[in-house]
Amino acid sequence: MAVTEPAPAAPPAAYEGILRRQAMRESAARTYARSLPIVPVRARGLTIEGADGRRYLDCLSGAGTLALGHNHPVVLEAIKKVLDSGAPLHVLDLATPVKDAFTTELFATLPREFADNARIQFCGPAGTDAVEAAFKLVRAATGRSGLLAFTGAYHGMTAGALAASGGAEDVRVTRLPFPQDYRCPFGIGGERGARIAARWTETVLDDPKSGTPAPAGMILEPVQGEGGVNPAPDGWLRRMRDITEARSIPLIADEVQTGVGRTGAFWAVEHSGVVPDVMVLSKAIGGSLPLAVIVYRSELDTWKPGAHAGTFRGNQLAMAAGTATLAHVRENRLAERAATLGARMLASLRALASHHPCIGDVRGRGLMIGVELVDPEAAPVDGGSEAPPDPLLALAVQQECLRRGLIVELGGRHSTVVRLLPPLTLTDEQATAVVDRLADAMAAAERSPHRRTPTGSIR
Repeated sequence: MAVTEPAPAAPPAAYEGILRRQAMRESAARTYARSLPIVPVRARGLTIEGADGRRYLDCLSGAGTLALGHNHPVVLEAIKKVLDSGAPLHVLDLATPVKDAFTTELFATLPREFADNARIQFCGPAGTDAVEAAFKLVRAATGRSGLLAFTGAYHGMTAGALAASGGAEDVRVTRLPFPQDYRCPFGIGGERGARIAARWTETVLDDPKSGTPAPAGMILEPVQGEGGVNPAPDGWLRRMRDITEARSIPLIADEVQTGVGRTGAFWAVEHSGVVPDVMVLSKAIGGSLPLAVIVYRSELDTWKPGAHAGTFRGNQLAMAAGTATLAHVRENRLAERAATLGARMLASLRALASHHPCIGDVRGRGLMIGVELVDPEAAPVDGGSEAPPDPLLALAVQQECLRRGLIVELGGRHSTVVRLLPPLTLTDEQATAVVDRLADAMAAAERSPHRRTPTGSIR
């Protein structure tokens, strides 16, 4: 059973005031602040301390940004070194020793046959900026405008990235089925479901009457993150590489969340042995600071000077923090550590499922883990075998986790997948505490008399 830190009798007035002013001043589009009403004031490693004095185990990690957790010593030292050196902090795209060190370290971590013939473009500060750059790159290189993307994808919130994620209309985007064992789009799952998904893709591309615009590229996530932690089957991913290569379609791997050891390999494409044409990188590569790049085959580098730019693409502090992070993960074999510890946590969570019928599925890769929650008492949807998703239970579990000092995120199409993205520096003891607190929260949520259906009736 998890140890619960006692809640304070009443939050300080200053703490309440900060939250009240945020609600009054900030956009209705804010997200995390709604489900996590805390005011962080200190953080180290896995732990965040709020203004109310409570401490939390952070399994959100800045949506996967904090590969080494909060304020890791090697990151702080790298930032301090740049600040103390008197080096310029804003340099646009000029060459600097800090940038050279970052690029050298990054290329050292990439698959060798990719890095040996690659170019890098520094983009705006967020992953979605790099996604947009990747789309511009392949469209310029191929002279085509179409794009292939997958159901359940998430690539960012700018217009082109949102369209590729299924969140906006774009006639140039062709949506393809993403294979998964649980809730397979073909009702089959497993290797056979993945084969059908690949065959579907081939048919769409080769049928002259499919209405598919000539594709400039295919973008995919080796593990869908926001989509509910859906790992791409290795065999299917290799098939996508074969299909795109045979048709001269650049393959774009979105490694914004899966990169830097998160899935148990330094880059998630390495699990399948696939070498993409373009890699989209952000989040952890900046060591907690904003940084986004695309790395791509030199043959695609047909851009004219100024074809893609950005005022803040020369973030020296982020490059220094990123270099330190990449080197620390590589030198300390933290990707291998993530694979071992992630497998252990997945086993514990799957064992937990035998005691909680509301757990429909447990899946993931490395320290990118998802637990899908369902309503086991409801009839399966559309004659399938899986129970329907239960978003109200998932929200209750997230809230109970927070009460027990555990920060988790929800994802998936119906926001019913509890997502765990702990730092790669997670200890064995911390991993056990995370699972215990989640188990305790799940039991409490199941007992809660306040869970209501969308119509307002109590379950």
